[in-house]
Amino acid sequence: MPPKSKSQKNGFLSRMRNPFASFFQSHIRAAQEQHELAGISSASSKRTPSSSQPSHALQGAISRTPTSRVTNSLFSGASSFEMRDVNIHGTGCTNETVDGLSCFLDFVVVTTNKFDALPITGWKLLLNNIARNALHDSDARYDPPKCDEDTRNEVVDEIMGWIEGRGSPQRLLCMTGAAGSGKSALQQTIAEKCGLKTLACTFFFSATDPTRNNVKAVIPTIAYQLGSQNEALKSIIKDSIEDDPLIFSSRLRSQINSLIINPCRRLQRGDLRALPYAILIDGLDECSGEQRQTELLAAIKQCILADDLPFRVFIASRPELAIRSMLDPGGGLHEVAYHIQLSDKYDATEDIRRYLWRRLLDIGCRSQGARARSRPWPTQEDIEVLVRAASGQFIYAATVVKYISEPRSSPVERLKIVVTWTPREGQLARPFETLDTLYSNILSAAKFAYENVDTHSRRDFLLLFRAYHINFTTGFKESASDLVGLQFDAEVLNATLHLEPGAHENLMSDLHSLVTLRDDNGTIKLYFYHKSLSDFLEQESRSKSFFMPTSRVHTYIAKCCLRTIIRCPLELNPRAYTSTEFKISTLTRLVIDSSAEPGQAPILQRKTVQ
Repeated sequence: MPPKSKSQKNGFLSRMRNPFASFFQSHIRAAQEQHELAGISSASSKRTPSSSQPSHALQGAISRTPTSRVTNSLFSGASSFEMRDVNIHGTGCTNETVDGLSCFLDFVVVTTNKFDALPITGWKLLLNNIARNALHDSDARYDPPKCDEDTRNEVVDEIMGWIEGRGSPQRLLCMTGAAGSGKSALQQTIAEKCGLKTLACTFFFSATDPTRNNVKAVIPTIAYQLGSQNEALKSIIKDSIEDDPLIFSSRLRSQINSLIINPCRRLQRGDLRALPYAILIDGLDECSGEQRQTELLAAIKQCILADDLPFRVFIASRPELAIRSMLDPGGGLHEVAYHIQLSDKYDATEDIRRYLWRRLLDIGCRSQGARARSRPWPTQEDIEVLVRAASGQFIYAATVVKYISEPRSSPVERLKIVVTWTPREGQLARPFETLDTLYSNILSAAKFAYENVDTHSRRDFLLLFRAYHINFTTGFKESASDLVGLQFDAEVLNATLHLEPGAHENLMSDLHSLVTLRDDNGTIKLYFYHKSLSDFLEQESRSKSFFMPTSRVHTYIAKCCLRTIIRCPLELNPRAYTSTEFKISTLTRLVIDSSAEPGQAPILQRKTVQ
């Protein structure tokens, strides 16, 4: 067979996709060189298969005879590289003759956009373990809540003063507040106010985002942000990870030491002083697992705060069990943390009023409707109704503004719905959907936690919670016309419900974002942060599966009282048992009201009390 021309040889190679064509070309050239050095004539192409051996240069890719083929991998012996975005277009073999050398060539046609002949570095491992969505400027948090102009000035100034006053001994600030009190908006505002030389890193937890609803990515994300702002620190962190690639599965304390503390110690003193120092962590309560929340707080105290490093850490959270127990007297952070109790210390009423005026007037100016652009809209009365309903919590005001701002609807009509809203059959309007979701999520988590305690297994969380809610809001009324009914001290209500002393504390342990316990001249009372919570609990169309009828609560209270009378009729002194204000008429009224529950006979007509 006559040898193929050079153009024919190149014709096959030109069909191969880069970068592999160069591989085959180099091997064919090597074969030609060996062929010439050995003095092989063109007639050698007629040798029998038994007298020939494949060229070393073509080993694994080319066989010199049609009866033998070497099938070693193209990447035989390769190491320390990675291929990504590889597309396999086809496989096959061809018989090529190069200067009389007959060759079988096995090939795979592939293309790749990325070909890195380098090992995965420590920094790349770090990137694989961070939560990008947790950064304050991430796209996942597009248009995040933040403080309106001229609002929350007092608390913003206090926080910024603490951040910038680096001489103060307390390097941890914990801000707790009720659900919807504006904690995340304050964190976002602070993050944007901090300059490049101040803000080191941020981490915003979110219960609905699986990449940032746990502690797994917190330390790597903080380390990433620190290293991104200092090349020397970045190199040290990278080396540390390469020394221990499994660090991301270690305990939080080990991660902080390996990824933050030790690398910072190795920095030159000048670099360390120039490093941004404010670390902001928002929504700790949205991190799954109370024990993991506690572990993170303990790790921050034991590592960052115990070391002579420049960092100042600002954590915001609802006052749930983990952070509350750490901040209480005797808790691990009580002596070292500066604590701002947002809902108790700052009255946001004036800020909410200012916010509502500004936002509703802006909606009116942008509206296509003449009524919204005319004055007076909104009216002073409208604003005051909304301010009272907000009860100092920004989430109510923000929910109202979001509802009214719907561009395909009349803002005038939507404001009227909010101000005069009452539930009715078949009603489609849901102006408080955001609030309802918030309340439902909090109650769901609290119910699960309470009823899963073995000593509470036969208790109905919602029934007990509604009993306390009614007691400390409207009270148990003797008649429907009463403005306020009979109210018991918390411990008295515990006894009335046949619960152990202090039962109210256990019942409310996961509800501190909605309620607070206060000692009022020796009497323990519950105060609810959100006025709108009562509307939610009393309207089945809003609370749905969390709805507990008042009549059922009255039935339960009456049963508890009658059970006590039946068990000890000769010893019962109603005044001594409950309070000096207890009246038999109140019990009678509860018994009568309890019969109003559909499908039940009046309780006094039943033979036994269950």
